[in-house]
Amino acid sequence: MPSYTKEESKDWARENMRGVCNVVMPSFSHDMKKLNEAGIRHDVRRIKELGFWGALAVSECGTTPEEYIRFMEIVKDEGGEDFHLVVHANFDAFDDVLRVGRAGAAAGASLLLLSYPQTFYPTSEEDVYEYSTRVMDEVPLATVLFSVDHWNFGRLHPGQLSPRLVDRLADHPRAVALKCEGGSGNGAHTDMLRLCSDRLLISDPRDATAPGFVQWFGMQWMGTSNFQFFGDAVPRYFDLMHQDRWDEAMEIWWRLQPARAARLAFSQTYSGAHFIHRVGWKYMEWLSGFNGGSLRSPAMRLNDGAMRRIAEGAHRAGIIDELPSSDLTEFYLGRNPM
Repeated sequence: MPSYTKEESKDWARENMRGVCNVVMPSFSHDMKKLNEAGIRHDVRRIKELGFWGALAVSECGTTPEEYIRFMEIVKDEGGEDFHLVVHANFDAFDDVLRVGRAGAAAGASLLLLSYPQTFYPTSEEDVYEYSTRVMDEVPLATVLFSVDHWNFGRLHPGQLSPRLVDRLADHPRAVALKCEGGSGNGAHTDMLRLCSDRLLISDPRDATAPGFVQWFGMQWMGTSNFQFFGDAVPRYFDLMHQDRWDEAMEIWWRLQPARAARLAFSQTYSGAHFIHRVGWKYMEWLSGFNGGSLRSPAMRLNDGAMRRIAEGAHRAGIIDELPSSDLTEFYLGRNPM
């Protein structure tokens, strides 16, 4: 169970949530019928080697709740005590969210990332408030609130989660941070900081914004996203920024621009889907030494042209020394085939 009590959650977060949190996705056997434990453990070791604070165990990759629980157990077992596991509270049924969240706490997870089911269609902010507080009441983990366009809450407020709603949720003892992607520009961050920074750590997971947000408001924890595409660069420049070694930090940040641009261009090809191309993320991390391999359906397909453009961006950024061959069978098999 967590090392903190419900009442200690906010203090624990201020003290311990420092660094960059990436994501870890499951690997599967080649026939897609079971988890590939060796591949998962390989990825956790790589995450630690690259210097990440911890990782979100992604639930949108085709695992059943039971498989996801086992996935979390493997991740935490391989990561050890100094590795922060984040539970992804994204399941179709509320009961599954509670069951998985409690299992994550029992496995040693540090945080819960709050999400909303596909079937959740709130007609008022009060509906969102009630769902969110029910999860935080029942799952014994410090919780990261999440504002993003995927929720389709724009009819309630243009920022998806309104500043007023976040301000109310911030009073919950288990609410410790906000992953702030809703709205446009930095207006949402400014409003959230103005209203809630005394109770929530405000984070933007888009690495392009990191220099300004570290400089302007000391963003101490950045997550969650597939920062591993950039190898160890994001944890390194984030740490250098917090040491006030800006020349070194910005040299790394600028070097990543070709890869950053390739990733952004790729994301624009599926932006209207309100769903993340997790297979694309799998390929990006494979370029940086992760296991690779595809994911279960339903998953977006990845074509050779997209993979070539992503790899070219990574090569220009110095993330990989050589472009992969045109035969991408190795990615689909994974580094630890099963």
